[in-house]
Amino acid sequence: MPFDVLWLSQADIDTLGITMLEIMDEVERGFNAQGRGDVEMPAKIGIHTRQDCFNHSMPCYVGGELDMAGVKVVSGYPPNQKKGLPYITGIWCLIDPETGLVRAVMDAAWITAWRTGAASGVYARHFGSPDTKSIAIIGLGVQGRMNLRAMIEVFPEISEVRMFDPIAGQSARYQADMQPLLPGAAFVDCADPKICVAGGDNGGADVVITCSPIVEKPERFVEAAWLKTECLAIAVDYDSAFDAATMNAAASFTTDNAGQYLWTREHGVYFQNGYPDKAGLHSDLGEICAGKKAGVRSGRRAAVLMGIALDDVMTGHLIYQKALERKVGAWVQL
Repeated sequence: MPFDVLWLSQADIDTLGITMLEIMDEVERGFNAQGRGDVEMPAKIGIHTRQDCFNHSMPCYVGGELDMAGVKVVSGYPPNQKKGLPYITGIWCLIDPETGLVRAVMDAAWITAWRTGAASGVYARHFGSPDTKSIAIIGLGVQGRMNLRAMIEVFPEISEVRMFDPIAGQSARYQADMQPLLPGAAFVDCADPKICVAGGDNGGADVVITCSPIVEKPERFVEAAWLKTECLAIAVDYDSAFDAATMNAAASFTTDNAGQYLWTREHGVYFQNGYPDKAGLHSDLGEICAGKKAGVRSGRRAAVLMGIALDDVMTGHLIYQKALERKVGAWVQL
């Protein structure tokens, strides 16, 4: 028997006008559910057709009062950037938890971009200093943009954005896109990563976010010795940029999901050679958002935010509800 499925393209989702703050709030609700034990989410599985490239399947069920489910099939191909193709592509499916039927299929690149920045924002809510003024962004692509959007929602006093990207022209494009969101802030194009994180009027950035491509053999080119004593160090690129000391010598080390981080560390190529083990984990965001542990507000606070299926479900369900309300998308029959 055929049934109707809502198809939502990236252009469709753009018309909904969903804000970063809305997504942050939804992602935080998801982390709260995780901390209560209401989330079923296996670690990512995938295939790797080329070096440093991945094709992942990411299912998740959020139980309790939320009762929502979905699965993402997503690819990340760093070489695409030189071909003029997107790094991240894929689709996300909303699944009816009662029947198992697919209710919606939508662009996964939009979801991935916004929910990843939102998770950084949730972390910064619980660990950041309200006096934060300087943000350093390494890697000025989609995630460099989305993470700055999230920081703007958390830190109202941002006066400086320090930028580094090895690709010529990226800083100028980044500033052109992001300066309207922070018209009073100085955007500083930095010649290398060290200047980006350690320079500035206040002797270094208050928040350092690395958004470089995820690779199997990381160079880890950002050193702990460059960072201020009081700062946030947020990796949204696994272990590609920050050296191990940044994470294992921090006042606190947090991840979005402890089980997935530890599984990936044990079974994969990531988080090797000095990255924290179970004993080095202060918390995951489920524990923080459910109130089981408190965020740390002093010292160097470090986080690896892998991007998890829970965030996709919360964001995708929000998109679906908005699309139904505004009659956006195309209905197709399966």
